[in-house]
Formats: sequence, C-alpha cells, structure tokens
Amino acid sequence: MAGILSVTRVLAFMLMIFSATMLLPLGAAWWYRDGAQYVYDDGILITFGAGALLWAISRRHHRELQIRDGFLLVVLTWTVLPAFAAIPLYSYIKDLSWTDAYFEAVSGMTTTGATVIEGLDKLPFSINLWRSEMVWLGGMGLIVLAVAILPLLGVGGRQIFKAEAPGPMKESKLTPRMAETAKGLWLIYGAISLACFAGFSWAGMTPGDALIHTFSTMGLGGFSSHDASFGYFDSPAIEAVTIFFMLLAGLNFASHFIAFRARSLAAYGADPEAKWFLFVTIGSILMLAAYLVGAGTYEDFPTALRFAAFNTVSIATTTGFANTDYNQWPFFAPLWMLFLCSFATCSGSTGGGIKMVRAIILYKQVFREIVRALHPAAVHPVKFGNEAVPNNILFAVLAFGFMYMVILVSMTLVMSFTGLDIVTAFSAVVACVNNTGPGLNEVGPATTYKSLTDVQIWLCTFAMLLGRLEIFTLLVVLSPAFWRK
Repeated sequence: MAGILSVTRVLAFMLMIFSATMLLPLGAAWWYRDGAQYVYDDGILITFGAGALLWAISRRHHRELQIRDGFLLVVLTWTVLPAFAAIPLYSYIKDLSWTDAYFEAVSGMTTTGATVIEGLDKLPFSINLWRSEMVWLGGMGLIVLAVAILPLLGVGGRQIFKAEAPGPMKESKLTPRMAETAKGLWLIYGAISLACFAGFSWAGMTPGDALIHTFSTMGLGGFSSHDASFGYFDSPAIEAVTIFFMLLAGLNFASHFIAFRARSLAAYGADPEAKWFLFVTIGSILMLAAYLVGAGTYEDFPTALRFAAFNTVSIATTTGFANTDYNQWPFFAPLWMLFLCSFATCSGSTGGGIKMVRAIILYKQVFREIVRALHPAAVHPVKFGNEAVPNNILFAVLAFGFMYMVILVSMTLVMSFTGLDIVTAFSAVVACVNNTGPGLNEVGPATTYKSLTDVQIWLCTFAMLLGRLEIFTLLVVLSPAFWRK
C-alpha cells in the first residue's frame, strides 16, 4: 500500500504539471477568439484539482521508487493523463463520445496519429493545436520530463527511465544522472523543434500551421489541422522539409545529444541503427518509386519519387502524414510501407514499432543459428556494432519478437471477429501497435477510425498503449505476479 501511495504522490504532481500544458491552447483560444476558451478552463481546473486531491491523500508517503513502482507509474501516466487530455475534445466537439475522445487523446499522447475526428479544417485553431501538442509532449515522453523534475521531490528517476526508455539497451547512460539526461534530451528535442518550425515557415506555411505540424512532425504523430493532411498544401518544398525532420526524429535522440555535445557528426556514423534506418528507408523509396512507375500509377519517375518519398518516410517513421491517398496504389506499395513501420525507426527516437536495434539483433541471431547448424563447434557471438550482445538482452529481444507477433495475430483475429474485413483489421492493428496511425481500407489515409464500433475503438486504444509501452511494460503490470507481495 505504501508503494502505491508513493506512486500516487508522483502521479499527483505530474497531473498538476500536466494541467499547465493546456495554457498554450488556452492562450491561442483567447488570441484567436475561436470560442473554445471555456473547454481549457474546465480542463485545467479538473486536471489540477484531481492532482491536488491525490497529492493531499499521498503527500506524506515519500520514499525512493523501486523498479515495481517505476513500471506502475509509467502505465498510470499513459492511461490516466489521456483521460484528462480528452476533456477539451469531449467538451467542445458535441458529437464526440467519451470513448472516441479518450481514443483521440491516447492516439495523440502515444504519437499514433489515428483520428476519429472529421472536419479538421473547421475546428478552432486551439483544438488542433492541443491535439498536436499532445503528440509533441508524448514524443519524448512525459515520463522523461518527470525524471528531470523528480529530484525536486526527492524521488530518483532511474527506475522510471528504465521502464519508459525504448529499446533493449536501457542500461546505457548519456550523463551520470538521469535528471541531467532528461534535461539534455528535452533541450535537443526543443532545439530541433525550433528548427523544424523555421523550416516550415520558410517553405510557406502560416505560423499556426507551422506550429501544429512542427509538434506532429517531431513527435512522429501525424495529427494535422487539415482533413487532406499534407495534400492540402500540395507543396514539394513543405514536403521536403517534413521528410528531413521526420528522418531526424526517427533517429536515436541519444545520437543527437552526443553529436551536439561533441560538436561532431561522428556519433551518427558510430550508430549502427542510423545506417540501417537510412539505408532501408532510402532503398524503399527508390524501389517503390520505380514500382509505381512500372505499375502505371505515375507517368514519370520524378513524380513517383516525390509521392513515394513523402509517404514512405511518413509511414516508415510511424508519423502517419499523407500527401495522397496511397490506399489507391497497387496493394504491394502500402503493404510494404506498413511492413517498414514495424521496425524501421531507431531506439531512442519518437517513433514506434519494434525498433531497428531489435530487428538487427533478430536478423543476426537467425544468421548465427544458420552458421551453428553448419558448424556446431563454431563460436559466433551476436554483435551490435563492435560489441557482443549479452545473452540476457538477446533472450529479451527474442521474447519481445515472439510477443509482438502473437499480439499482431491475436488482435487481428479479434478485430476480424468483431466484423471488420481482414485487410482493415490487420492494418488497423499494425498501425496502432506500431503507433503509425492510418492503415488500409476503412482506416486508410483518406478516412478516419470513426466508422469503427466502440468495441473496435477500445481494442485499438489498447493496441496503441501496448505499442507505446513496448508491450512488456504494460504486460508486467497486468500480470498477477506483479501484485503479489
């Protein structure tokens, strides 16, 4: 009980801090007089009030968080905060049910970018700003932000950071203290976001659109202020800026941090993930461009390259923007892009999927088993970069890969059982588990998730949370063993 109250104390503080994030859309609502001011007043009061109440109940329970506490806090953060983030959406959009509002908030904060809202162009600017701000906050992770301020509460951050940090290499440190690491990551994240905003402004976006799409691009979340997404702008310059920053956000932010601190690009060359990420993504762009020309979708290679580049990078990085309805392309092309979103982004990025580091380790393990079958006495360690991968990490990656496939298959079957066609069911599960957003058929880039039933929406919500928490963080808390003393 004491442990739960200690976690509640930290969660209460996070809720009070989270209420302050609604000040930005509140200020925008007053500035533009868009009629949505009252929903942020309600959101701030309810969120801060709930945090203050929990703080009053748990304020005397002050101790260092254990590993178990870190897992619980991470899960509570990603399930409780969206409930409060949904308040402005639920209050303003009259035909939005609570199920849909929570789905939208989870989609934003997990950087999935799947939406149930139609008529984005007619929404108040502040509502679209709040949707994209959720993506930006979720991109680096509110937990990492909490790690930077937890020392003020006398609570260490390492247990939380290990539960939150993506990828299997969670023990590596960028700085001796977790708080310094979190602050450094947020500094890099903020600096690249400012550069992205400047790039969008230079390419011709209005300041409002530039801010909204900066938040969504850096968080790799795909929320737009237009139903047509980037098809609304129809601008190669804007698309080029977006591609560049999506690729940056798809790289490991630890590499950005090290490169910035060393004032050198050598950190990217030393990162095996970065090389594979860029090689796979660029290779896929060229292949799909040639395929689309050969299939007669586009008449010339430059046009095919433009659309293949933007949409391939968008889906591979799990962003979810679109500048055309690629659901109308020959089936192989969007299917290949969905395949990419399963693994292409780097660990430590704001993207989803199993991450490139796991894909590399799994590939090398398969190759090692082939070598061992031919040469049973050979010693052939799995290496990542220049270092051998420890067996405990190798076993964890294998277990993760197995659970990932089990979840995709089982959830596809369940979604199909609820009445969806197999392509919609499979693509929705893949898009949600990998935090990508648009799928195919009923949930394609030109449509929304609005046609799904409440049961299907909750299944997709669960899939998004599983993906954002990288499966095991959520499964650990849901397991009976977690709750035994």
